[in-house]
Amino acid sequence: MKIPKALENVIESFEALPGIGPKSAQRLGFYLLHVPQSDLDGFAQALTNLKKNTRMCSICFNIGTTELCDVCVDPERDTATVCVVEDALDVIAFERSDKFKGVYHVLHGVVDPLNSIGPEDIYIPQLIKRVQGSVGSEQIKEIIIATNPTMEGEATAMYIVKQLKNQNSKVNSDSMGVKITRIGRGLPVGADIEYADEVTLTRALEGRSEY
Repeated sequence: MKIPKALENVIESFEALPGIGPKSAQRLGFYLLHVPQSDLDGFAQALTNLKKNTRMCSICFNIGTTELCDVCVDPERDTATVCVVEDALDVIAFERSDKFKGVYHVLHGVVDPLNSIGPEDIYIPQLIKRVQGSVGSEQIKEIIIATNPTMEGEATAMYIVKQLKNQNSKVNSDSMGVKITRIGRGLPVGADIEYADEVTLTRALEGRSEY
């Protein structure tokens, strides 16, 4: 059976998404054939507006709708404590736990040499500059490294710690006066933060240790 070109294009688009294989892509494509045209138009418009109506926070690089995300503009947040996560989905996971009252720094990836992703390809340099630029009432006192407990996540955490300690040697103070901690082992090795439940994330935060 030859699939119509329009349907084939939709299937190929779905298949290009992470976690969707050829069979799942085909099921989604054929399913959409039975969806009312008005719903399809709404779906297409939502995709069109996705990039247009979202922005990256200029401070923490979380995803929002304005220059600063909801967390960074919240006066109740503890700006002295910064939780470093791999992706904006991890921010959602921590916020769901309702236990972390600090702010975030989203890396948008991990150091992964096998896929040609180096420290300069994610937001590590911006994290170091953020710590360097913290002064007075805005001074950062603790960096919580909450990358996933995977090989790449651990490598990224180690690189960040090394960079902070290199700055420490330059200014002759402990990591620019910043305490560095690693999220506790409440998360199983190989798991992603976005799939963790609230209790696990809470215990991981409470059980963090100094690097």
